[in-house]
Amino acid sequence: DIKPENLLLGFRGEVKIADFGWSVHTPSLRRKTMCGTLDYLPPEMIEGRTYDEKVDLWCIGVLCYELLVGYPPFESTSHSETYRRILKVDVRFPLSMPLGARDLISKLLRYQPLERLPLAQILKHPWVQVHSRRVLPPCAQMAS
Repeated sequence: DIKPENLLLGFRGEVKIADFGWSVHTPSLRRKTMCGTLDYLPPEMIEGRTYDEKVDLWCIGVLCYELLVGYPPFESTSHSETYRRILKVDVRFPLSMPLGARDLISKLLRYQPLERLPLAQILKHPWVQVHSRRVLPPCAQMAS
């Protein structure tokens, strides 16, 4: 359940996932259980299809959008409208969002799980490369 509330920042600035309530321990195990936060649910979970770790790629796309814009991409006034927008992948990018971020997010928020950008490619994406700095947070620098 990757969402801002479940992320922690470690002493050296590393991101840690804090909620493992719905995690799967066996990589080959595919699930069909409806779980997670509504705004972060991928189409395959809403439709009750079998899913795998590619749901996390969808969640990373939703998380990137929310961290840049301040709210999730499919947020609506009703649950049914949110479901509809997720199933149609109805993403509305604000004009203020950088083109590189739009490109990355649009490659993660794909209806078909196999079309989502793999994790290794996320790390190599030009927008991620430009905005990734290997700088220790102030608290870690003081301890060094």
